[in-house]
Order: sequence, then structure tokens, then C-alpha cells
Amino acid sequence: MPEAGSASFSARADSSLTVSWPMRARDPRLGQAERWLRYAVPGTLAMFLACLVGLAALHIQGQRAEILAGARAEIEGFARLAARAVAPAGTVASDLQTLLPESGRYPGRRLLLVRPDTRIAAAHPPLPADLTTLAQVLGDGEPLSSLGERAGAMALELPGGESVLAAVHSLPGGAGQVAVLQPVEPLLRGWSARTRDQIVLIAAAALVIVGVGLAYGLQTRQAARADRAREQIRGRLETALRRGACGLWDWDVARGRIYWSDSMYSLLGYRRQHEYLSFGDVNGLVHPDDGDLYSLARGLAANQTFIDHAFRMRGADGAYVWLRARAEVVADAADGGRHLVGIATDISEQRALEETNAAADMRLRDAVEAISEAFVLWDTGNRLVLCNSKFRHLHALSPEDAQAGRSYMDVMGRGVLPQVRRESPDAGRALIGMTSRTFEAELADGRWLQISERRTKDGGYVSVGTDITSLKRNQEQLLASERELIETVKDLKRSRRTLELQTQQLADLAERYLDQKAAAEAASQAKSEFLANMSHELRTPLNAIIGFADVMENAVLGPLGTPRYTEYCRDIRESGSHLLSMIDDILDMARLEARRVRLDPRAICAETAIAAALAPVEAAAREKAITISVDVPQGLDLLADPNAMQQILANLIQNALKFTPAGGQVVVRARRAGTRTHLFVEDNGIGIPRSDLARLGRPFTQVETQMTRSHKGSGLGLAITRSMVELHGGSLRIRSEVSVGTIVLVRLPAPSAERSDQTLPEVSAPRPVAAARTGRRAARPVAA
Repeated sequence: MPEAGSASFSARADSSLTVSWPMRARDPRLGQAERWLRYAVPGTLAMFLACLVGLAALHIQGQRAEILAGARAEIEGFARLAARAVAPAGTVASDLQTLLPESGRYPGRRLLLVRPDTRIAAAHPPLPADLTTLAQVLGDGEPLSSLGERAGAMALELPGGESVLAAVHSLPGGAGQVAVLQPVEPLLRGWSARTRDQIVLIAAAALVIVGVGLAYGLQTRQAARADRAREQIRGRLETALRRGACGLWDWDVARGRIYWSDSMYSLLGYRRQHEYLSFGDVNGLVHPDDGDLYSLARGLAANQTFIDHAFRMRGADGAYVWLRARAEVVADAADGGRHLVGIATDISEQRALEETNAAADMRLRDAVEAISEAFVLWDTGNRLVLCNSKFRHLHALSPEDAQAGRSYMDVMGRGVLPQVRRESPDAGRALIGMTSRTFEAELADGRWLQISERRTKDGGYVSVGTDITSLKRNQEQLLASERELIETVKDLKRSRRTLELQTQQLADLAERYLDQKAAAEAASQAKSEFLANMSHELRTPLNAIIGFADVMENAVLGPLGTPRYTEYCRDIRESGSHLLSMIDDILDMARLEARRVRLDPRAICAETAIAAALAPVEAAAREKAITISVDVPQGLDLLADPNAMQQILANLIQNALKFTPAGGQVVVRARRAGTRTHLFVEDNGIGIPRSDLARLGRPFTQVETQMTRSHKGSGLGLAITRSMVELHGGSLRIRSEVSVGTIVLVRLPAPSAERSDQTLPEVSAPRPVAAARTGRRAARPVAA
């Protein structure tokens, strides 16, 4: 048996080497010559055999012809000698016996003495009695008797069928003829024996050559079949390896070279460039964290016979592929070296699946550990699969006691069952098919547990214990609350009648509120119309007062008599102008509230609009030595009504000059901010308290400080400005600090590129309550 095992191991090794060994690239001309030789060698052998047989036949025939030619010459000479030796008339049979003694030299030879009339006078050996003439002996039509010695020795066939060589020679003086007959068969006895020997030798050689040819043909056919079978097996093996994501290795340890199958190259994405790979090239592809081929070589040197190793190799795209190599050391009988032959399987998906399973298992364990219930899972053999710390705490188990794989009896024998004080009335309630049950139990320490047990698909079961102590307490509280709720419902029913009475009263109050609101709106409308009418009525006498005061102040019709009258006239004109300005503000406010203002927004130059608003206040700025600075980018446009824009800027600049002390500074800036245009009016005046910013912008509202007692004003300028800005679709914001200054920001829509040179649609004034509402929004501080 050991010998059989070693022989089987050797056969397996040779088979592995034969299948895995690469097909050497052959020259196509060499392959064509090989195919030609498969047919040429048998043909050559056949030609050689035919030539051998032909030469042997010619040689045998030549030997026969040579024997016969010699025999003819000898017979002819013997006949000539016999004719000279025979006495002319007295020759008898004894004389012929003397010429032809009985010996083995001339077997079967016959000597005849023929008379001139062709009758046989004597014969040795004697002839039968019925043969008396030469024609009877030689046969009819024989030419020897007539030709004589001129015919020479001739081959004849006697009437009895015997082949002979015959020669006739005339006796001297015409006394007759001497005839010599030599049978052919005795002459050819030696030749026949030699011919048989040669035929036997040639037949043996022919058998050998035919056997060699047949053996060669069978061998070449078997070799061709073996080549086809090897290629077919190789193709099937490569297909199987490629479909199985495997690669074949053959590591010649002694020579340090490695052979890869085509499937191994395909597995890593490389192309075969050489028949073998060097040890260093393959080792350079192995991931450094997974070992190297040097450690495998050391293991092989230590008589290690089997290799099962998982590692990563770098593919053609730079990514690493997980491989598992299983190989066996085999001895090569040809070179006496050792080969490591095996396969490498792509286990990237398996490794990824293992990592995914490990991560999923870890997440499952974390999730089971994170739940607030006691959880335990048993398999079909009542062995522990998984449990969490709540289960161990409930049964007083240590982590060593609750190891996976232990039986139910072993785990429960190590722990302590919790003492149950009582169970709920529906404890042990089973569901359909007895596959699960749920019950509640109160422990000795006062806690309540809801225990759910369910069978799994594989025959195990899972148990979850939930602490429902708080739920039980909540149930008791709910029962108490239900009783209180019933009492509350009774109280609500009693209060419902009271609420119905109050609802009727509220309905009456709402109706009276609507009546009063309508009256207030009518009064507001009447007030607006009254202010508009009164402002219009007051403008006529004020214009006359201002005009006459100006005439008297300038002494157009002559001197007044005393300089004091001139001062009185100037005071009258200034007071009238101030009163007219207030009436104009009231009239503008009345028009805004009455929604009788129509704007015509269009794209106007920001620099031109600001210059038009600064022109009326330049004299006042020079009197107070206030510096006005303008910062406007070149080509900046505003989308606004030109008159309204001038009024907005004039009101803001006048306020800045009014509340800025002498020697101060006022800055007017304009900037584009996306789809908006920002206008800034900044001053370093007395400022406004933060608590009063919310009231600015309301009609007839002034800040009650020392500022209002030293500066005149109606309190409508900022409200009109805010309403005008909002009428353009913009907003106004104020940021101020006492003794530092004030910044007013006006945001307006920016003209688009397509509409910068076109008149935009007219817009109407907002509702009368808009000014007061927006005044409250504008109280938020803005950035400078």
C-alpha cells in the first residue's frame, strides 16, 4: 500500500505538471514540417521496402540468368568437345559414358549421338525405346537439328514438359551430330535455395519495416490525438479556471521562476508577455501587510508540503485583489527539482461579504445591547446564541457564564431565576399554532416585566423581557386621571351654558366693534379730506402774506420809515414760509393716505438725482460750515420717479443738516447690491436714542428730547419719505447712536439691463395705514 500511495502521488504530480506546463510557442514552419513528416516517413518506408523488394527480385533474376548463361556456355563448349572426341563411326554407348561419367557434376545431363538421318545412334543415359529420333526427343518444330552449332545452346521445353538447355554440334565429315541436353531444374537447385533464403530475409525485413511504419503511424496518430486532447483539456481547464475565478500556479522553486495560467493573468487584468515570471516580479505584487513569497520559500525549505494562504495582489488597475492560494509541493522527475503547484482563487467578494457580515453582526450585537429590554436567543438545540447585559443582569449571570454555545440547562444552572410575586390574569396566553406567547409578571422588588417568547424559522426561539413598571404606574395614573376627567367633564358641561351666554355677549360686542371700526374709518377719511381741503384753503392767504412780506422787506414801493419794520417783514415771511412748508407736508401726507399719489418710475442717473437734491441746501450747509460729501459709482442708475426721488433725498439731507452741529459732516453714498440699490445718508450729528427709533416715521411723531425743543418741524418729513420709498417697492432703515451720528439706508429696486432705458408702469400709493405699520418695521438698526 505505501508503494501504491507513492505511485499515485507521483501520477498526480506528473498529471498536474503536464496540464499546467505551458505550451511552447513553436515556429509555424516547424509545425508544417512535422505534419509533412507524419506522411513522408511512412511513404519513405514504403518506397524503401518497394526498392528493397525490387532490388532483391532483380538480384535473384540476375543470379538465375547468370546461372543459365554459364550453363549455356558450358553446354555449348561440352557439345563441341564431345563432337571432336567421338570416333566417326564406331562410337558406342560406352564411349559416351566415358565422355559423360556418372558423377554429381552434371546432374541430369544427357548426351546423344545422332546419325545423319536424325536417328539416334547412342544415348547416355539411355533413352526409352520409343524415342528413336532427335525430333521425338526435342519435339516437333525444334530448330537445333537444322541449325546445328549455329543455334548455340537453347532453352527448350521437351514434350514431357521438362525444361532443358540443349546444344547440337555436327561431327566431322558429316557423320552425324552430337546433342547435349541439360535439364534446367538441377542447375537451379542452389539458386532456388538461395532465393528462398533471400525471400525469407526480405520478408522479415519487410515485416520489420511495415511494423515500424505502422508503429510510427499509430504513434503519430496517437500523438496528434494526445495533442488535441491536451489542447482540449487545456482549453476546458482554462475555461473552468476563468469561470471559477481561479488561476493556476507552477512555482519552480529551484530556478526561482513562476508560471501563471491565462486565467491568472485575466484574474489580475495583466497580459502575458513572457512564458515565466520571475520570483521578484511576483513578490512585488503581493501586499506588504500580507507577507511575501520569501516566507513561503522558507517554509518550503523547512519541508513544508502544503500551502493554504490568503493574501492580496495588486491588479493592473492598481487595486488589490484578495486571493487564496492552495498548493502542494511535487517533485519533478525530469530535473530533480521541486515545484509548488496549485491554484489561486479570487476571494474578494468572500472577504467583502465576511467584512459585511462581521459589521452586520457587530451592529446587531450593538443594537441588541442598546435596547432597554432583556434579550436572549436560543437555537434549535437549546444552545445560547446571543444575549445582552439586561438578560445577564436579570438572571445574575457573568459574561463568562453566558457564553455562546452553552446549553439552556447549563446557562440557567449558573444563574438565578427572578422571584415572581404574581402574574397578570392573561399570563401564558398562547397565539396561533403555539409559536409564541406573551405574559406579564411582577417581580419581588416591585418591577413589572412583559415577557414575549416566539419561535424562529429554524426551530429556535427568542425571548424578550420588557420592563413595564412605568407603564403599569401610568395605567394606575390613567385610571385616576379618568376619574378626574369624568368629574371635569361634568364641570365642563356646567360651564358650557356659561360659555354660551358669553359667546352671545361676544357676538354683540363684535357687531358693535365693526360699527365703530366703520365709523373710525369714515372719520379717518373725513379727517384726510378735511386736512387736504384746509391745507388748500390755507395756501392761498399764506401765499399773499409771504408775497406782501417779501415786497415790504425789499421796499419795492418805497422805504417803510423805520428799519424795525424790515425785520418784522422778514419774520412774517419766514414764519409764513415755515407754515407753508408744514401745510405742504400735511397736504402730501393727506394725498398719500387718500391714495391719490401716482408715480412714474424710470431709470435715472443716481449722481444727477443726488446733485438735484443737494442744490437747495447748499446755502444752509455753508452757513453752518457743514461739509457734504458724495460717493456715487460711475454709471449707477436708480429705478424711481424723479420728483419723488428728489423729495426723498431732500428730506433726508435736510434732516441730516438740521441735526448736525456747525462744522460737522454729511455723506451721501450709493451702492449696487444684487437686485437692489442702496442709498446711504450719514451724519455725525447729535444722534437718536435707541429707545426712540421705533417711533420714528409715524405721522406727527417727534422724539421728545432736547432735540425737539431746539429744532422746528412738523414730524411728517420722515413719514412722507418712508411712504414714498415703500411706494417704489423699497424700504427705509435707520441706525443711530447718541452723540455719534445717524445712518439712514434707503433700499430701492435696481433697474434691469433690458429696462434701464424704458418707462416702467405707474404704481399707486399704499393704504392709509401703511405708513404707521412700516414705521414700526423701520425701527430695526441697519449696517452702514
